[in-house]
Amino acid sequence: MQPSSSSPGAVSRRSMLAGAAALAGATATAAASAVPAQAVAASAATSASASATASAGVAASADSGRRARAVVFRDVRLFGAARATDLVVVDGRVSDGPAPRGAKVVDGGGRIALPSLVDAHIHPDKTTWDGSWVSRRPASGIADYVAQDVELFRSQRRPVAERAYGLMSHAVSRGTRAMRAHADVAPAYGLAGVEGVAEARERLRHALDVQIVAFPQHGVVRTPGTAALLEKAAREGLIDMIGGIDPIGFDDALDEQLDVVFGIADRHGVGVDIHLHDRGEKGMQAMRGIVDRTRALSLAGKVTVSHVFCLPGLSDRELGSIAADLGEQDIALTTVSPSDSLVLPIARLREHGVRVGLGSDGVRDSWSPFGNADMMHRAHILGWVTDVRLDEELTGCYDVAAHGGADVMGLPHADFRAGAPADFVLVRGECLPQVVVDMPRRDMVVHGGAVVARDGEFVG
Repeated sequence: MQPSSSSPGAVSRRSMLAGAAALAGATATAAASAVPAQAVAASAATSASASATASAGVAASADSGRRARAVVFRDVRLFGAARATDLVVVDGRVSDGPAPRGAKVVDGGGRIALPSLVDAHIHPDKTTWDGSWVSRRPASGIADYVAQDVELFRSQRRPVAERAYGLMSHAVSRGTRAMRAHADVAPAYGLAGVEGVAEARERLRHALDVQIVAFPQHGVVRTPGTAALLEKAAREGLIDMIGGIDPIGFDDALDEQLDVVFGIADRHGVGVDIHLHDRGEKGMQAMRGIVDRTRALSLAGKVTVSHVFCLPGLSDRELGSIAADLGEQDIALTTVSPSDSLVLPIARLREHGVRVGLGSDGVRDSWSPFGNADMMHRAHILGWVTDVRLDEELTGCYDVAAHGGADVMGLPHADFRAGAPADFVLVRGECLPQVVVDMPRRDMVVHGGAVVARDGEFVG
């Protein structure tokens, strides 16, 4: 989480975490120039493994005597192509073959079809979404916000599962296909946050893919009992990842925190996702410690660092050096881009093969009254704060929100190629860059080939 306050002298979400970075030119996705399904099918060779998986699934269905679940989404414009086409979906994946006899038909009405989005960093356990208004008080640092978290948690009449479900289903209605959900773990809560988010995930399993992080917002070392709770959450299989927070700036125990977090991950086969707000040398010391432990424990591809506000202020040479290490160990990063001073240098990082995703962060919690869990809006914010104006730059913002998050979570791209998951949104508009700017209503949201939201409303 990041702090926010409008009171004079208080530490705000922006002033506390300010760095210095810009998008440095968002990379336009090749899919932006996609044409109707016939051309998409012709490029299916680039995703042969996904196609083979899909074909095998269809064959297995036929062998077992089960009729394949087929849907044709008629008259849709892939990525805003000038010519509409029919999108064939078989057993939840895009097919390059003809529609099977008896396939269900859904009329797209000439709408633009775009890949669903991935929220790579969100805190659904903290939210007051759909509840009564909460008046926030000034805060002077993370410790103050943490104390207010506890007060808000105790004042809520609705359990975590109900509040999280409301926010997560709303995210689905806005076109989110997957999210990495951070849930607070501390003696003040026990495992209530993790368990509540897990319950919401189960209710939404047909509409949303969710990874859960046990997040030690109160510190791993400074709050006794937290490490034992993290261990329990991993041992009992309640989580996908272990979190951490500012090993130096907040916990004041670099080696001890990282040893605990990485030790749990190594013992229980889960991933790591650490909040790192520390800037300057504190942040870089933590980064080096994370890289070293990732290498020593052979956890390449299983570690993420969120926010990472020590990177924007680096010289190009320093950035290139740490980016090379991150790429070598396949350590992913996430950003929430609340201002131009907080955005990671995405294009530069990608040059070194670093996976970078975009997220919502907190949504209407004790830290801030803002947030809406709408990743199209977040792509819009990314473009706004980085001052982009070219079509390819706007398309690049959508790419980060859709495919960047998928890369962080280890999910296949929902890019309409044969074998890709049939996760997409239908909107009215002229082209993809215009959609990023105007953020039209999501008229239809499809997950695994099934309609899960219509006219901006979750349909269950």
